[in-house]
Amino acid sequence: MSMIQEFKEFAIKGNVVDMAVGVIIGAAFGKIVSSLVTDVVMPPIGVLIGGVDFSKLSFTLLEATATAPAVVISYGRFIQTVVDFTIIAAVIFVVVKGINTLKKNAEKAAAAPAAPPAQEVLLREIRDLLKK
Repeated sequence: MSMIQEFKEFAIKGNVVDMAVGVIIGAAFGKIVSSLVTDVVMPPIGVLIGGVDFSKLSFTLLEATATAPAVVISYGRFIQTVVDFTIIAAVIFVVVKGINTLKKNAEKAAAAPAAPPAQEVLLREIRDLLKK
């Protein structure tokens, strides 16, 4: 089998396509959450703390010179990234928990045999009575 044919078979498999769609949606979701944190969540927190803009919080280790830029630790961006991660992790947890609950309910429904219709039960009773 040629390398091209093997690649075609690999790329066309459903799991690869599903994974690609998941990665694309995940990237878009990450941008949405970053915007939510940066534009909606952090400004009120900054106001509550005293008008602090978290994206500008930093600590300068070494001032800029004519030949080198300043060495800065931007811990405000780090705080925003941690909040982004926390929100994404919480949403993923809720989604996975919901999917697991749906799977359990589907398994219970599949495992429990459906009760026979009332007509069938009555017909069995009549059959049993006629045998006697």
